[in-house]
Amino acid sequence: MAADGVGRYRAGETALIVKVPEAEPVVGGWRERFDVSAQAGVPAHVSVLYPFLNQDRIDDQVLGVLGELFGSHRAFDLRFWRCGRFPGVLYLAPEPDEQIRALTLAVADRWPEAPPYGGRFAEVVPHLTVVDGQEPSVLDALEAELASRLPVATHVSSVQLLVFDGIVWREQEDFALRAPRVSVPRT
Repeated sequence: MAADGVGRYRAGETALIVKVPEAEPVVGGWRERFDVSAQAGVPAHVSVLYPFLNQDRIDDQVLGVLGELFGSHRAFDLRFWRCGRFPGVLYLAPEPDEQIRALTLAVADRWPEAPPYGGRFAEVVPHLTVVDGQEPSVLDALEAELASRLPVATHVSSVQLLVFDGIVWREQEDFALRAPRVSVPRT
């Protein structure tokens, strides 16, 4: 489907995200209605780094470095207990968010030419956008409705590389995180 937000993105633009499919039944309808990224094919997610390198800069070497970088981080669990806000934006706040921040910092440290959100914000705040570009009254109503549907929980075992093809975002790669340690009881 051609997205209303197509003009917001450039063909060849990329993003590194953590998909949160468990959130789709809770926020999918609102995202389709009020979030241009959903209209452009992006699933419910928490961004690790957007924008990342342009697609023409992503070669086998970059993919290999990303695989090693993400593979050095352990898989983890996230819960979304509450909503948060930016001006005109309602989002679900992941807890704990330290692992997402660590992934973001690791990628940004390796590719300083690709700062989170293009360097527009001083602080990186991990979030799952539900509504973007709405008045406070709309955000108030949706937040009240969302409260009864939380928490949402997910297990994060990989990071996805998405590419915008000029019409929709498509997943290009899936990078596995390292499996968590499993305790084996002694007998």
